[in-house]
Amino acid sequence: MSIMQLTQTIQILPPAYISAGKYASQPALPGLEPEETTPPMITNRQIAEALSSIAALLENQNANPYRIQAYRNAARGVLELHEPAAEIIRRGENLPVPGLGRRLHFRIAELIHTGTMTFYNDLCMQSLPPAVRRLMAVEHVGPHSAVRLYEELGIDTPEKLWWAAHQQRIRKLRGFGVRSEERLKAAAERLLGKTEQTQLGGVA
Repeated sequence: MSIMQLTQTIQILPPAYISAGKYASQPALPGLEPEETTPPMITNRQIAEALSSIAALLENQNANPYRIQAYRNAARGVLELHEPAAEIIRRGENLPVPGLGRRLHFRIAELIHTGTMTFYNDLCMQSLPPAVRRLMAVEHVGPHSAVRLYEELGIDTPEKLWWAAHQQRIRKLRGFGVRSEERLKAAAERLLGKTEQTQLGGVA
């Protein structure tokens, strides 16, 4: 299945840009040109805020929970550093943040060097098949889980999801287990119950 991914960029503006406001782009009088200064160093707090913002955006997209947690763990780790992350990166050293992956380390370095961080949206919803979007109506089923359930088990409706859980087929997929299977089964039951009540006009 071909699924579209989009990129977004988060940017930290230097304080000089913010304080200058709309007048920053106005031509200066001769002799009053702004002096060249060293770009301000990005603080650990700014890095952590950027990472937390990305985690929140991904969470709103029902992204992979492990990916969301990785950004949040990185934000906490950067805040706990005893020196500026920018200094560590400029020395060519790895950030001493537990569990920080190479890709996310590269993103942080990009933010420090350029003031921007490019990251992938988890999935473009418009590119998902209708069957996958139907599965996402079930609580706890995000885009990645729905795609895997659809592709690997042929599940394309909440009814089939409940039946697969009843047959204990979901727990056999990598990344799933008994507890997640039971959670999906219960969520499918709740959704199917609501649908049935709606069709009956709320009459039990």
